[in-house]
Amino acid sequence: MSQFPTHFSPAAVAVAASVVAARWSGTPRVGIILGSGLGQFVEQIDAEVCISYEDVPHFPRSTALAHRGQFVCGNLHGVPVIAMEGRCHAYEGYSFAEITLPVRVMHALGIQTLIVSNASGGMNPRYCKGDIVVIDDHINLMFGGPLAGPHYEAWGARFPDMSSPYDRALSDAALAIARQEDFAAHRGVYVAVKGPNLETRAEYRFLRLLGADVVGMSTVPEVIVAHQLGLRILGLATVTNVCLPDALPRASAHEIVDAAEGAEPKLRRIIRGIINHVARSSASQVAVGA
Repeated sequence: MSQFPTHFSPAAVAVAASVVAARWSGTPRVGIILGSGLGQFVEQIDAEVCISYEDVPHFPRSTALAHRGQFVCGNLHGVPVIAMEGRCHAYEGYSFAEITLPVRVMHALGIQTLIVSNASGGMNPRYCKGDIVVIDDHINLMFGGPLAGPHYEAWGARFPDMSSPYDRALSDAALAIARQEDFAAHRGVYVAVKGPNLETRAEYRFLRLLGADVVGMSTVPEVIVAHQLGLRILGLATVTNVCLPDALPRASAHEIVDAAEGAEPKLRRIIRGIINHVARSSASQVAVGA
């Protein structure tokens, strides 16, 4: 296998999943990907085991700021969950196959729903630092994708339809939770770029012209794979810096992480509410089936 593999087979995914399953007997229903500065959310999970990415075959090592690099496995409000405390990015030199391998592994372990979060720059003038954006759609400007290469029928369609990758019911529920908790949340479009440099004023104007509300360096590859696998997806972006081209302040990675950490309680309330929503929906399905 090359240093940066461009694809993984179902057998490779099964091997990685078996290592996690050997350490944790639970069957997760929800997978959670925590972005920059949002790792403290794992304190909400009744953790049964933590598994370093270094212990999982084929997994990349997270080198990004404030990304610890481990699976946290346990229960949240009685729902078995597996959370990624940190992710990997294309700007770290990893292939899209490596970036999205954890999603395939979580699917192999049993998740049906994926909650993916990130720290983003806000380009919509109505957004403020610390706001939450429920991702309604996305634009891929990473100049590559995770589905290129050999195709395996077990993973879904070769040419998956992407007209609506984000689950509308989950998005509506997330916005309702924000209203109930009395904090700002918006429905918006996320654009993914490779990074790691932040954008110029001209690039912010260009991205806004394309229809994007927030910009970041992750999420889209993971969502593409999750959608191909048939998972329900909720995308949440935390606005960590306001990117208005005509009034653009200097920004640093540490300031962005600090802003994400400050907004984490909002994200926490949404995710906890969504977990309760998932639990209620499952209970209703069981009752109908009975």
